[in-house]
This record gives sequence, C-alpha cells and structure tokens, in this order.
Amino acid sequence: MSEIINQAVIALSEKLSGGFDGSAKFVIKDEGAVMLDSEGVRAGDEEADVTLTASADTFRAILDGDLSPTMAFMGGKLKVDGDMGAAMRLGSALG
Repeated sequence: MSEIINQAVIALSEKLSGGFDGSAKFVIKDEGAVMLDSEGVRAGDEEADVTLTASADTFRAILDGDLSPTMAFMGGKLKVDGDMGAAMRLGSALG
C-alpha cells in the first residue's frame, strides 16, 4: 500500500470520526483508492454511492485543510461521480 493511501486512511479516520451515512470512494490517481462506509475507513476499491477522484497533491491539500473540496471541484482538480448529495455531505465533513 502506498504512503499516500496510508496517510489518507489515517487522516479520514480522524476527520470523519463521527461517521458518514453512506459510502464513498476516494481514488488517488496512480496510487489506489480509499473506502469510507459504515465499517469505517480502509484501503479498498469497492462500489460506492459517490466516487471522488484527484491527484495525490490535491488530495493531500484537501486533507491538510489547504484546499476546500468545493474549491477543488470548482477548479477541476476533483472529479465527482455518483450521488452529489453524498459528495456535498462529505465535503462539509472534510471542510
């Protein structure tokens, strides 16, 4: 498992300690994917309600709080596929 995937699992676990109602997949280009669902946060690549795709740098900036998920999406750095409502709830939880 890549270092960015490990960091993402830890950071998402901390940021979303209150849980998330649904399932989401974060695809980090050229690195892998992280799943978030009722079972928690883990490396994985299963089906999800919403899939968010970004580069490792963009994803790291979002996790560090240097870039809001909304600004990343509006700037074309974050691609969202699936349930936009779930993406918005997730963006609020991360922001």
